[in-house]
Amino acid sequence: MITFGPVPSRRLGKSLGINNIVSPKTCSYGCIYCQVGKTIKKSCKRESFFKPQIINEKVVKHLDKLTTDKYPDYLTFVSNGEPTLDQNLGKAIKLLKKTGIPVAVISNASLLFYESVREDLFMADWVSLKMDAGDIITWYLINRPVAGLDFESILTGIKLFCDEYKGRLFTESMIINGINDSNDIIAAIAETVREINPEKAYLAVPIRPPAEKFVKLPEPEELNMAWQIFNEMQIKTEFLTGFEGTDAGYTGNIYEDILNTTAVHPLRQDTLLKLLQNDNAGYSVVNSLISQRLIKSVDYRGHKYFIRDYHTMN
Repeated sequence: MITFGPVPSRRLGKSLGINNIVSPKTCSYGCIYCQVGKTIKKSCKRESFFKPQIINEKVVKHLDKLTTDKYPDYLTFVSNGEPTLDQNLGKAIKLLKKTGIPVAVISNASLLFYESVREDLFMADWVSLKMDAGDIITWYLINRPVAGLDFESILTGIKLFCDEYKGRLFTESMIINGINDSNDIIAAIAETVREINPEKAYLAVPIRPPAEKFVKLPEPEELNMAWQIFNEMQIKTEFLTGFEGTDAGYTGNIYEDILNTTAVHPLRQDTLLKLLQNDNAGYSVVNSLISQRLIKSVDYRGHKYFIRDYHTMN
């Protein structure tokens, strides 16, 4: 389950997703809003998951199945967990760049205190760093870090990386009702982002089913206030608050397309129906996957989503 998509991305255009983390979900965080669900294995130790050559082969094979109009704008490491936990990430990026397609990495930034992580991410063309908190208490409340991580060390690592990185740098902050949507907390996040000086800072809201049911969208007034605070600090800021659309990539193997995508990216029902249509498949495929307990449906904000069912790993 290494590649999926391409899927429409609000930041990257058409993005071919790369899941370089072996299931179950392995991450240094247990973010309360995570669309992939709760973290099964918490870790801050880098390890080997897939050989870089295997990742490269899977990506090239996936690209060969795509028509020209479906070709991705980016190859994106967006994993079933934190992609920088993979100690072979840098080697995989180096191989993938031979395709001529830019490589992006979406990271929670928690491991940038490791020099090896910084060196790996230097090779990426586009990097997004998570910045949900500007203080340690909010960090614990939202990101639920694994034992052993230190907030100040993470901030130092981020600064070291950003001072040397030559590619396109972005930040993303998830704004959650009643958790980090107050003026002082937003201001603390904005101050940290300003020091990083990204090309653009994204303010996101939990539009997909979150890991914790108590996670709610901020009120429009709070979201506007957050944007104003970032803007006053002269940070180029943009909202990530809309649905990307239903144009999910397909390879002709509907079972793989659904399973690979739902491993890291919940499929809204309208997107799933379009995927079935593109792959010339019937809804019986979905029923079969549900009966096998490989996927399950959840309702969120008036829409039905389909996600991987990791019941055997709980």
